[in-house]
Amino acid sequence: MKNDQEKLTNEKTRNYAFLEEMYEDGYFPNNCVDMGKDILVELCTQIEENIPASLEELYKLTHVATEKFNDLVEVFDEHDSEIETVARDCIGTDFSFIATAYCFAEADGEELISGRDW
Repeated sequence: MKNDQEKLTNEKTRNYAFLEEMYEDGYFPNNCVDMGKDILVELCTQIEENIPASLEELYKLTHVATEKFNDLVEVFDEHDSEIETVARDCIGTDFSFIATAYCFAEADGEELISGRDW
């Protein structure tokens, strides 16, 4: 597992507890949640390395991250879990947090994860 969160330059995202509700709920295996956290930290890294000039550019990055979460659906299934209501809310909240932390508070929460299969 990779975790480059401590390398983030944005203090808010560097110190944020990503997917906290999922880690606290035994229904979600930590190794699966770790994969989701990696996706979110990777999204932050991409934003920091190439700051989006517009909301549309931010959405392109979040849509790629959303596709990666779509790929995790099977991993959760294999571990007798699923990305369900609690997970959806938690993941969506974290996407919105990231947008706000990087000065895109006007981002639409549903658009950030519009390609989701979960």
